[in-house]
Amino acid sequence: MHRWVKSVADIAVIVALVVAAKTAIAEPYYVPSGSMEPTLQIGDELLATKFPYGYSSASLPVFVTLPESSRILGALPHRGDVVVFRWPGDRSQIWVKRVVGLPGDRIEMKDGRLCVNGAEVELTPDGIGQNESEDGSREPVERYIETLPGGRAHTIFKHTTIGQFDNIPELTVPKGHLFVMGDNRDNSADSRVPLDMGGVGLLPVSDLVGRVDALVGSWDLAAKHQPVWEWPAALRLSRFFTTVK
Repeated sequence: MHRWVKSVADIAVIVALVVAAKTAIAEPYYVPSGSMEPTLQIGDELLATKFPYGYSSASLPVFVTLPESSRILGALPHRGDVVVFRWPGDRSQIWVKRVVGLPGDRIEMKDGRLCVNGAEVELTPDGIGQNESEDGSREPVERYIETLPGGRAHTIFKHTTIGQFDNIPELTVPKGHLFVMGDNRDNSADSRVPLDMGGVGLLPVSDLVGRVDALVGSWDLAAKHQPVWEWPAALRLSRFFTTVK
């Protein structure tokens, strides 16, 4: 009886340590869609570091869903940070986007060009990329380097000259909120899309889970339709343990 109780206690301690680590330090997540291409690819496994923005109920492991709460040791992201957050429409869902607007920033879209505080962000053509769909198909797409105020640069995809959300009137990001966008600009339900239309809307800071600093692995999910012996070839080894900018 004593051994049985000790074994259960040991298991409970291990589980508690794992939950604590996932809550306080970092937790891995898979990328299921192409909304953040080319920065993140479908099938990437990213690591969300939790301590940079403080802690709230959103910081708990993904299988634990509690109502929204205030943050302790809270800090705002920097413009350009790639963040993981609980989707305000269903806090059991984990989404990933890039922060482009902080509280007090004025955000506008003009003909597909992001404007921050009245100035168009720098956008430099960077050739042609390959956009991957969930079924594994690929199509060529124009690639650009976007440089946010403060100098943070990242790559984006642009499919069309003028898309559905390429023109939005100027708005001021309210206190306690962020404006987030996907790097795949014409394939992302982000802050340009209202919550009741399936987007993010203005993201409450309290829903932040953590900052994406690195990938720990990557696997081409299209390979699941291939024979199992071909699956190892779908590992994207060049993306293992790489940083995310």
